[in-house]
Amino acid sequence: MTDLSEIEAFLPCVTPQAWITAALTDIPLLLIDHANCEKKAASTALNLLYRYVERPELIERMSRLAREELRHFEQVIAIMKRRDIAYRQLSAARYAAGLHQHIRKAEPERLIDTLIVGAFIEARSCERFARLAPHLDEELGSFYRGLLASESRHFIHYLGLARDYSDAPIDARIAYFAGVEQALIENDDTELRFHSGPPVIRAA
Repeated sequence: MTDLSEIEAFLPCVTPQAWITAALTDIPLLLIDHANCEKKAASTALNLLYRYVERPELIERMSRLAREELRHFEQVIAIMKRRDIAYRQLSAARYAAGLHQHIRKAEPERLIDTLIVGAFIEARSCERFARLAPHLDEELGSFYRGLLASESRHFIHYLGLARDYSDAPIDARIAYFAGVEQALIENDDTELRFHSGPPVIRAA
């Protein structure tokens, strides 16, 4: 079992039980959005690889990360196919955009913040896989438990690169984004997504 203590210490809060309850009522929707998240994660890694060609360690790690995320995307699609769940377009959760809007524009601050945001996204994904897995059927629960090691490693790589590329301590920026992340996770959301807050059920 993957040790999640570092991730739990890094995240500002646990996933609300209301989100877990809602997610378990609509596994097909959750799988569709999970597939989208894996695809977006691969795209983020590739964008970093293209943007920062002068940083060989980042290129190496983002190349590997992109391949892993695309493999996870393929695995989610395969599970959906076995369950007759059609892949379709969904509106994006506010989570990633809510974090990215606080990224500074000038370099190298832009890179540092982008890597910190990447660490939060990977850590939250890992935490949600772990929270959901005990409640899922054998196939999906086993799959989510199997993702913990890679998602945890991605978190460590993003955070490590942020520290390596910064000339000053990044604790203040981590704390800043932690506050943003906590609000996005704990505040009510308008719809269920893999990284949403608890969805509010609107009266008909």
